[in-house]
Amino acid sequence: MVARLTTFMFCLATLGSLILNCESNSADRPTAADSAIAQAAPTPAPTLRLSLDEAISLFLRQNVDLLLAKYGIESLRGQQITARLFPNPYALLGLETSPFQGRTLANSGQIYPQIQQLFELAGKRGYRIEGAAFGTQSAEAAFEDTVRQLSFAVKDAYYRIQLAQRRLALSEENRDRFSRILEVNTIRLKKGYIAEVDLIRIRLQFIDFQSQVIQTIQETESARSDLRQLLRISPLTQFELTTDLNYKRLDPDIARLRAIAQDARPDVRAKRLTFSQQEANLKLARAYRIPDVTVGAGYAVQGSQGPDNSNQMAFSLGVPLPLFNRNQGGIMQAEAALQAAEADLGKTLNQVENQVDVAYRNLIQSRRLVEAFLSGVLDDARSTFTIVERAYERGGATLLDLLDAARTSRTIQQNYIEALFNYQRNVIQLESAVGQEITS
Repeated sequence: MVARLTTFMFCLATLGSLILNCESNSADRPTAADSAIAQAAPTPAPTLRLSLDEAISLFLRQNVDLLLAKYGIESLRGQQITARLFPNPYALLGLETSPFQGRTLANSGQIYPQIQQLFELAGKRGYRIEGAAFGTQSAEAAFEDTVRQLSFAVKDAYYRIQLAQRRLALSEENRDRFSRILEVNTIRLKKGYIAEVDLIRIRLQFIDFQSQVIQTIQETESARSDLRQLLRISPLTQFELTTDLNYKRLDPDIARLRAIAQDARPDVRAKRLTFSQQEANLKLARAYRIPDVTVGAGYAVQGSQGPDNSNQMAFSLGVPLPLFNRNQGGIMQAEAALQAAEADLGKTLNQVENQVDVAYRNLIQSRRLVEAFLSGVLDDARSTFTIVERAYERGGATLLDLLDAARTSRTIQQNYIEALFNYQRNVIQLESAVGQEITS
């Protein structure tokens, strides 16, 4: 009986082993449905590694044609070509005859072809060329100023992503740290070492850090979306930023920065070029007081019954008499436009000077704040939290001490990240105000 039972158990085990082997083989063998799913699976999104300089270069490549079209620079260059052209000559053809005493166009008519050319005096063409050139250069400077402002937007979006990532790393660190504390204290509660209200407080603090993680993830995605739109790249494209948000001390010379801004800022150059264009327009308006002359030349061919000289040459000279219209209104308009351009230039220079001054002062203050954190406050906050945590584990500190140290450490570190971001933002604001990169 025992032998039969043993044989039955052996057969049952063998059958179970065979069934398991069949299931394993069928699970490992890919089916047609698995192949279809694998083929339909989307390919991983490409990852784009971008430094700050590479992001600016990509922005310019993606947007420069659009901006050029917006400012119509090519159209203004066409106006320069038009300003250099001379007036076209004018062709005239005259016919004369007498219908009396048997005369006709064939025997007594006269054919008189003539060419006339307008000659502009008082340098009108030169003033027109000068004004058109200043207009094109002013538009090009305005385009450069737009690039300056949008480059600031790209840099700001770039560093906002870095700020959000630093916040996310800090939030995840605090969440993970309190997750371990929660696990340990859950065990301690079961053993009766702590009260349930203390565990609830720890759990609430853990939830608070978890909510901060979710919030910073949303901030990161929003900043990434802003940068994608500026760079005109697909939302499916993932990118990795390689320029870190680090502190680099700058101590610029404010007097030198003011002088550079007066010359390097493209909006200042645009206003100066607009002023020069209005000066050329005023010269052109005053030149229109002097009338232009029209010179003509022709050759008359007469019929057989015409005067003794059947073929005659003719020359003409036409000059308008400036008795009434001496372009008084045009001169007044040009003078008003020149005064407006001068006032606009002065306003822009004042704005630039104040922008440089404000950006410089903000940079100095934010630099002091960052250096205050780096002088030891940041390390003290981190070490204090660690010390209190260890003391709490040994029973040398209360839960309230632990929570207070955690909040203080988090606040100090977040404030440092904010101060570092504001410092970097003030750097690029000062660079934008000056119109060029600041290296020292």
